[in-house]
Amino acid sequence: MTDKKVLFVASEMIPYLPENEVSSLAYENPRMVNDRGGQIRIFMPRFGNINERRHQLHEVIRLSGMNLVINDMDMPLIIKVASIPKERIQVYFIDNEEYFKRKATFSDEDGNLFPDNDERAIFFAKGVVETVKKLNWSPDIIHVHGWMASMLPLYLKKYYADEPLFADSKIVTSVYNKDFEGTLDMQMMEKVKFDGIAEEDVKALETPDYSGILKVAIDNSDAVVIAAEKIPSDLEEYLKSADKPVLPYVSIYEFEDAYEQFYETQVLG
Repeated sequence: MTDKKVLFVASEMIPYLPENEVSSLAYENPRMVNDRGGQIRIFMPRFGNINERRHQLHEVIRLSGMNLVINDMDMPLIIKVASIPKERIQVYFIDNEEYFKRKATFSDEDGNLFPDNDERAIFFAKGVVETVKKLNWSPDIIHVHGWMASMLPLYLKKYYADEPLFADSKIVTSVYNKDFEGTLDMQMMEKVKFDGIAEEDVKALETPDYSGILKVAIDNSDAVVIAAEKIPSDLEEYLKSADKPVLPYVSIYEFEDAYEQFYETQVLG
């Protein structure tokens, strides 16, 4: 991985949020690339339940201050940054008062999904791309972990299709087991189409459930990693018909060589 540039975009990640399948791999994966000589950047949402003081998050003024248009509304983008000290790894946080101030990640205390999760996902995707543009950093690989990061492949391939910085970037999506029940806002498809993205590119969002969102991510990725022992059966079937490299499940305890080989031979090769 020497000198390869890899952008990691994750819904959640330890040590900032509790440990689960996504947050653990979203941490171990970039750590592996970093250890093996790659250059990395990591982005995640700045959820309100992340302890800013303990993790020493601070705003990066030169990257903040832009407005992103989400469903015809101007939403200010705030960028914060923190370091994982023992790993010498820096993490960028996408923030916005309206979307990320509440003290929870995806659902309220009764377990109900937040009604604006679809807009939060769109804002996160656009915020990552706009910030990477400001950093003027052209990644060889963009690896997506977690459903809230899963609008990124679509936006890169369609909305930012003419952006030269990403012209040669390869997109990898990790597919995990079903992360939420029910659907996001049924108007999600319309909100994405508002950005000039064609209906045929987001057909799967007619039912914006976990599988629908992941199908859109798979369609717009160059390769896919099965990141959980069990994934929804409809996504398993969908991957069989997808004409792209798929890395079968490898446990977090032995993923390193498999992922590196996959990057080098299937994604970049």
